[in-house]
Amino acid sequence: MFATILQTKLYTPPPRPDWIERPQLHARLTVNPQTKLILVSAPAGYGKTTLIANWLRQLDDVQSCWLSLDEEDSDPQQFFRYLTAAIEPLPNTQSTLTQLLQSSQPLPAKTLAKAFINDVTQVETPFCLILDDYHVIDSADVDETLATLLELMPLQMTLLLTSRSDPGFPIARLRARGELIELRADDLRFTEAEAAQFLQETMGLTLQPAQIVLLESRTEGWITGLQMAALSMQNRATAELDQFVQNFTGSHRFLIDYLVEEALLRQREDVRTFLLATSMLDRLSGPLCAAVTQTPHAQEILEALERDNLFVVPLDDQRHWYRYHHLFADVLQAYAQTKQPEMATISHQRASHWFVEQNARHEAIAHAMAANDFELAADQTELAWHDMDRSFQEAKWLKWVQALPDALIRARPVLSAGYGWALLDTGQFEAAEPRLQDAERWLEIPSSDMVVVDKREYEALPATIAAGQAYLAMGRGDLAATKRYVQQTLDLVPDDDHFYRGIPTVTLGMAQWTGGELNDAVDSFAAAIVHFQRADNLLFAVSGMQALAQIKVRLGQLREAAATHTRALGLIADSGQPLFRSIASLHRGLGLLHCEQGDLEAARQHLSQSTEHSEQAGTLGREHLQEVAAASLAWAVGDLMAAEAHLDRAAAIYQPGRMAEYAPIDAIQCRIWLAQGELAQVQAWATQHQLPIDELSFLREYEHLTLARLNIALYRRDQDHQLLQDAFSLLDRLLQKARAEKRMGSEIECLLLLALVEDAQGNQQSALAHLEETLRLAQPQGYFQLFVQEGEPMADLLKAAVSQNIAPNYTISNYTAHLLAAFDEPADQLQSQALVEPLSERELEILALVAAGLKNKEVAEKLFISLNTVLYHTKNIYGKLGVNKRTLAIAKAMELNLIQ
Repeated sequence: MFATILQTKLYTPPPRPDWIERPQLHARLTVNPQTKLILVSAPAGYGKTTLIANWLRQLDDVQSCWLSLDEEDSDPQQFFRYLTAAIEPLPNTQSTLTQLLQSSQPLPAKTLAKAFINDVTQVETPFCLILDDYHVIDSADVDETLATLLELMPLQMTLLLTSRSDPGFPIARLRARGELIELRADDLRFTEAEAAQFLQETMGLTLQPAQIVLLESRTEGWITGLQMAALSMQNRATAELDQFVQNFTGSHRFLIDYLVEEALLRQREDVRTFLLATSMLDRLSGPLCAAVTQTPHAQEILEALERDNLFVVPLDDQRHWYRYHHLFADVLQAYAQTKQPEMATISHQRASHWFVEQNARHEAIAHAMAANDFELAADQTELAWHDMDRSFQEAKWLKWVQALPDALIRARPVLSAGYGWALLDTGQFEAAEPRLQDAERWLEIPSSDMVVVDKREYEALPATIAAGQAYLAMGRGDLAATKRYVQQTLDLVPDDDHFYRGIPTVTLGMAQWTGGELNDAVDSFAAAIVHFQRADNLLFAVSGMQALAQIKVRLGQLREAAATHTRALGLIADSGQPLFRSIASLHRGLGLLHCEQGDLEAARQHLSQSTEHSEQAGTLGREHLQEVAAASLAWAVGDLMAAEAHLDRAAAIYQPGRMAEYAPIDAIQCRIWLAQGELAQVQAWATQHQLPIDELSFLREYEHLTLARLNIALYRRDQDHQLLQDAFSLLDRLLQKARAEKRMGSEIECLLLLALVEDAQGNQQSALAHLEETLRLAQPQGYFQLFVQEGEPMADLLKAAVSQNIAPNYTISNYTAHLLAAFDEPADQLQSQALVEPLSERELEILALVAAGLKNKEVAEKLFISLNTVLYHTKNIYGKLGVNKRTLAIAKAMELNLIQ
């Protein structure tokens, strides 16, 4: 069975004893303490890999780590998996990167780069990391990774790239600092002396000096061109050689086509067939080539090709694995396509079957697709679904299944169900339903036309479909259907299959949350968490705890919510798993809780940690929540403009999630407008939304409470008593619903607003009675901002409560005094706290240059960084200052004494 890591990519190509020694180039490669990067950049056929392999043989005091790259390494996760494997032989390496790569969530390349640097920092001896064929990498993330690596890597490390083109990260700065060694095509060309030695000693030709000079001149020292010419001249009569040399001319591409054809035609028929049939293989081994060519002598042919210098490169010391020179493989494929177009299809089919036997499904599917053997590809795709679905690779699996003919998918119930679930997991609900229905029809009316490969998944299909239908019903807000499908699923899933009992239980909890059945949702999520812990799935267990904490906030159980967040963080810490996204969410939840409870310093610390871990988690689709949290803190410290700016950014990047949004961004914005006295904007929002007053639901409660606040504010301005009556009626109905559903958090807010309504009407005793009840419920949970953000009317009401001693209880009395103290905090003190997150040194540096009048491009040139980096930091600066323009950023920075 193939390992995840192909060890052949990690072998340094063995040096060739018959190859030309090039001491002058080896001397150029000598590193000094300043050297960070060695770049060997030239087109195909200039001997880049061979040069480095022979150079490494001569190094006594420097260790080397080799990685041969291919196109799939453009995926940062795979790139770093191979980097980890490449450095494994080094002494004293740490395992930080290895642990990160075990995460079930994709992590940003920058995070992985820093972990890699941490791992090699402890290596005391000099070492060189060689990345061969870097030109195949097509990833800005990987380019950025290497830029980070070159900036931060330890002194004992040198990075060496071989490539057909310059890398995608800037190297001018390295060149200016003397940190770069470069070898280019002109450096790698064979001199006349080297060409003579190569033709005579390596290729075994006896040529006249004039012939050698002419060949070197015609090829311009291009090594592959000389090799092609030599292959064509072998076994020619001496009399023919001069004529061949005289006629030898043309461009590189022409030479390759002509000479390879010449070389092929001079091979034995079985060798010629072997070359063409195996040209589409990325890597060659005796057993694989035997399967593709149907010849038992494949290993012998491979070894003979290597001996004859026919562009075959060994990939390990045992000669088990080889590859063709990339340029040679390209030409063989083109030739085969012209002469025997059916050969590639046959070879891909045979390779696919061989990889199936090795249980290497990814390679089997790739070759089956290349052969247009969709039946085989579908078989392997179906068999791959179980493991890939459980390892969060649904996006990759989805690409495979979407490349298959639709009719073929519909004939396979397991494949259809997997397709449906992959669509659900990627948020494509409407597209998922027909796929689940396709699978269900086969259960209702099975026939001989049905195709099943994974019989285990077919047996579990009723539960799989029911769980998918439950998920669909939940997404549509159909609580009754969700409950029905969840129960159907649980009836079908064995008691000891905890993971699959946890999934529908979570779906039920989400539906109950949406329907306002929060206490039932608590029970569902608690049960799901137990299932996931028994299934040893920490990510799902922690996700359940995050949801559970959110529900407890809405139930008014702030302290229990905080304890749940803290417990989840402890589980992650104990496990050592890098669940950055979960850690960010948990710190964000704690930050918001501390913010509500008035501990703004703790809130600031937790939100800062949340931001840090969000950056490590990368772009994962819920970044707007960070902006909403930052807005809450900005509002708490009295900077309403900053809060508004954060909400504007949140709205711009909003993406819906699986959990329902209790507080929509536009409704939060309305509450800030109310605090600013911008009533017209809130009225426009209310007119646009036309909230249904007769139909109250939990998910619209935040908006209804915002509408009640609008009516209270409008009454204070217009003295229209109908507004207060409408507010009182709405709040009273919301209160009764909250009490019936035992949602204390909603009950507290309704009572608080009813107190303000009664006070506005002059009914102070009724207002104080409502306030007393509010205080008794809110004090044990530490509610703070809920009172403070109501402003002066709440301050007056609290003062009246103190003067009339409505809450003689010592605890409540102290709580009331604590709330009142917040209203007396000087405005300038609030303003000084307005910077939610401090600017980094780089951001301060950029801010100073911007204030000096430099444009973004000028800033980039001044600091030797890319324009994109400047734009990235500028965006962060605006976010932290709570502005959206350059002039506002400068003004705010001067106000806060960040710049002069």
